[in-house]
This record gives sequence, structure tokens and C-alpha cells, in this order.
Amino acid sequence: MKSKVLVFMPSIEGGGVEKNFFLVCNYLVRKLSSLKVITISKGFKKKFDKSVTLITPSSNVWDKFSRRIKYLIAVFLLIKEIIKDKNTIVFSFQANIYCIIVCKLLSVKVIARSNTAPIGWSNNIFKRYIFKKVLNLSDEVIVNSIEFKKDLKKELGINSVCIYNPLNRKEIIKKSKKKSQKIFSNSNKLKILNIGRFTDQKDQLTLLKSLKYLKKDIDFEACIVGRGIFKKKLQNYISENKLKSFVKILDFSKNPYPLIKQSDLFILTSKFEGLPNVLLESLVLKKFIISSDCRTGPKEILLNGKGGLLFKVGDYKALAKKISYFFCNKKKCKKLLIKSHRALNRFDYNYNLLKYFKIINNLF
Repeated sequence: MKSKVLVFMPSIEGGGVEKNFFLVCNYLVRKLSSLKVITISKGFKKKFDKSVTLITPSSNVWDKFSRRIKYLIAVFLLIKEIIKDKNTIVFSFQANIYCIIVCKLLSVKVIARSNTAPIGWSNNIFKRYIFKKVLNLSDEVIVNSIEFKKDLKKELGINSVCIYNPLNRKEIIKKSKKKSQKIFSNSNKLKILNIGRFTDQKDQLTLLKSLKYLKKDIDFEACIVGRGIFKKKLQNYISENKLKSFVKILDFSKNPYPLIKQSDLFILTSKFEGLPNVLLESLVLKKFIISSDCRTGPKEILLNGKGGLLFKVGDYKALAKKISYFFCNKKKCKKLLIKSHRALNRFDYNYNLLKYFKIINNLF
């Protein structure tokens, strides 16, 4: 039997989820007889292996419409492909409920991969109930951390398989050596970095509050890299609290690794995650990490605080204390970093990618 897979990913934006998405697709296409990707996004063709078939709308007219309309167009393309050939497995890379429902109605097997912990789904009880019911219809559910797997079972009664984000260490190190803009001065100041979308989830405002609290005590410079709807809010806070000489905001970078390499300390302030890629990438480049103890991922990556420092979500004073501790105890922190760096083997590129293939192969 020929192994054909349809990967459903309506929107591709260029963040951590997308990095995993390209890695998984380009690996699977070499193992399967056919792999097609259904998406509305058109600017990422070069990211895919030449053997991957992209299915996108023939017209660009849909670019002007809302995300919800775009998702419906993607679902329409999915239905067309399934009707052409029902001897296929659908892989919903972001556990899209419309995709799962369509697959069940058309009697096609579907794998759902969820990359955001249950706490981040919705506060609406009805929406959570619907998502629970629909996700349970999947033939297999994949999550990206053990903590996430436990939460899903405990809160929603859903069984899942944990596959860590595949980490291509050689590629990260190679890209970190490429020429890039210089984001810090040559001074002896503590160089602090944060990379992520400017959204409520990523909560960079907590970082700025901690830096305001610290600016009289520690000589530092900080850089926040990303894009998103909260950019103006962050810029206003920096201006209003006289942080311009301490903090700069830079636009999203397609290759963040040279930026990470320039830093001394990486800080994550998220309210919730799945398994934050940026922490793994920072560890590959041997950068110390201070992270919010959010659900899910950071605690698992940082060995429950034995491989980095954790603080309570949203507690800017606690974060400030952790930054001060790092500043005054770099030798002790280096020992923690060595532990978390050594533990990166569990995120091995080939080992985790092979897990995806085995799940798909077992469903045929």
C-alpha cells in the first residue's frame, strides 16, 4: 500500500511552530510515497524539499480576507484532495478542529498535533468542551512535552503521544556563524535577550518591568526581538519609563542564532507554551536561561530548575532577583547551564523525527 499523507497547515507565519513544521515535512517526504501540504500561505516554498507538493489557492484574492475565511478556504482544498483519494492520512499540524471534523465525516484517518498547553486554549468553557470532543475524534494526538501530555490527560481525559521538537544542533551552530547586525555594544554590560511574538502570551511587559526595577542596580543592555500586535504597547512602556538607553526593540529575524550568540542571558516570560524552541536553541549556543515557570515546557527543558532559573509567571520582582543572581553568580550558573546543555540529547533531530514516521506508518 502506498503511504500518502496530507499535511494541513492553513497559516504559516515563521515562528517556532513553523520551524518544526518544515523539519517534519522535509523528513517525512523522504520516507513516504507522497506528501502534500495544504496551506493558504505562499511565501515559504523554498523552505520545503522539492518533493513536497504544495496545495494553495490559485488566486491571491484571499490574502485580503480574515484568518477565519482563509481557514475555510484551506478546509475546502482539504475536502477536494480527500475526495480525489481517500487512501490517505491527514496530519493536522496544529490540531485544527475543522480539519478533524472533515476527516471524520469523510472516513479518513487523522493525526492531530497540538503545540499549545490546555491552559492557553480558551477560558470559554464551551469552546474547551468542543475542542476536547473534537480532539478525541483523532486517530492519534501528538504533543511536544511530557508535562503537556500529563495536562491533556488530567484536564481533558485525552491520551496522547509525546514527540519533542526535533533539534538540529549542527544547523543551529552553522547559522549562528553567519554575519548579522550587531545588537549589543562592546561594553562589559550584561547582555540580555528575549525573542518572541509581541503578544499577551509572550508577556514581554514583565521583562520590561523587571528591567525598570533593576536599572539603578545593574549595568545591562537588553534587546527584545519579534513582531506582533503588542509592539506599540512595549515601545510606549519603554518611553514612559525612561528605558530607551537600556532596551531596544528589533523586528523579527529569519536567522535569530547570531543574535542569541551575542547575548549573555536569554529570558523567556511566557504565560503559557508547548515546548519553546527558543530555549532549546539558546542552550545549543550555550546561553544561560531564566524562564517563567509556565505550563508547559520550560521546567522540563531546564530540569526543574537544576539547569537554569525559573520564576513565577508575571512576577517581575522575582524575575529581577533571578537576573541579579545571575549577574552576581555567573560561575554557579555556568554549572547549571552545563547540566541542561548535556540533557539536550533527548531532543535529538533524527530520533524524534523517526517517531512521526512510525505513528503514520502504524495507521496505514
